[in-house]
Amino acid sequence: MQVISGKVQKAKKVVLYGPEGIGKSSLATRFPRPIFIDTEGSTTELDVDRLPKPSSWEMLKQQVQWVKQQAGRYGTLVIDTIDWAELLCNEGVCAAHQKQSIEDFGYGKGYVYSEEEFGRLLNMLSDLIEAGINVVLNAHAQIVKFEQPDEMGAYDRYQLKLGKKTGSRTAALVKEWADMVLFINYKTFSVATDKEGKKNKAQGGIRTVYATHHPAWDAKNRHGLPDEFPLDYSHLAHIFNSSAAASQPAVQQPQYNSQQSQQQPPDQAQQSTQPEPMQPSNSGAQPESGSSIPASLLDLMMQHQVKDTEIQLVVSQKGYYPLDTPIANYDPGFIAGVLVGAWPQVHGMIQEARKNLPF
Repeated sequence: MQVISGKVQKAKKVVLYGPEGIGKSSLATRFPRPIFIDTEGSTTELDVDRLPKPSSWEMLKQQVQWVKQQAGRYGTLVIDTIDWAELLCNEGVCAAHQKQSIEDFGYGKGYVYSEEEFGRLLNMLSDLIEAGINVVLNAHAQIVKFEQPDEMGAYDRYQLKLGKKTGSRTAALVKEWADMVLFINYKTFSVATDKEGKKNKAQGGIRTVYATHHPAWDAKNRHGLPDEFPLDYSHLAHIFNSSAAASQPAVQQPQYNSQQSQQQPPDQAQQSTQPEPMQPSNSGAQPESGSSIPASLLDLMMQHQVKDTEIQLVVSQKGYYPLDTPIANYDPGFIAGVLVGAWPQVHGMIQEARKNLPF
């Protein structure tokens, strides 16, 4: 058996959470060569590289796979925020099982499916770590009532805004997966405003990062960080400067652009050094009636440059709808649960059909 001694330098798994607007996204921009998956569309004022806002769970997973292929170009993937990604996960689970709500499964079964699907995403993010890409998950905070089993009484504490229902288990998964869980909040203190000390007002408000566990919040780290420090990346830089991901040479940033092959003549497109987010086998294919197709399916069609007629062909071959039925007339549950939910299989069938074209 091979024995590995000493520290192993790897990319880092980081969770940043706190109240809205406190600066989580701004802090994430300081990590090595970041690229954002902006699930809530809130980074428009930041000068960063970002992928299109995912309109489905399948689109989010494909974006993560694309980032993995960019190892050496990007040093950090930032998902902003992971609690909005959880909403996409629940929607995907419901669509796959033809349910209107995660509660419709009954007896907490929906949360079991959601946990399994969310765990697959974390496994994909772990693959990025192995490829040398740091992963930063931004999340909002929520205040919950907490009661320890061996104590009387309850108290409020900050937690990840994941799994707001008691049956959900995604928050625990994320905290266990991460190397660092950093809680960001305003540090305030009260000052008496009367001689008797009965009236007080809050002062301070310095943005502070908390890196260790406290009864009032979740936090952890494996790098000997102080219990608290100001919201400044310089306090974290040494961790990433010594990691394998941070030592990779910076190169020109690619663009995630499904229209690239159309904007260049065929001979120039082949010579381009910019990698495509997808590798379509029919570079001229485009949806003809995009405005009438749900965004979750349209985004996937645009990424892979798939025509309406190609979707209609594979759907008719499986016997779901006649060949001449417009996609806009498909049942929304069928689009979400079959076409979007099983997109890799659908796209595979389209690629096989393209091989059999007479030209």
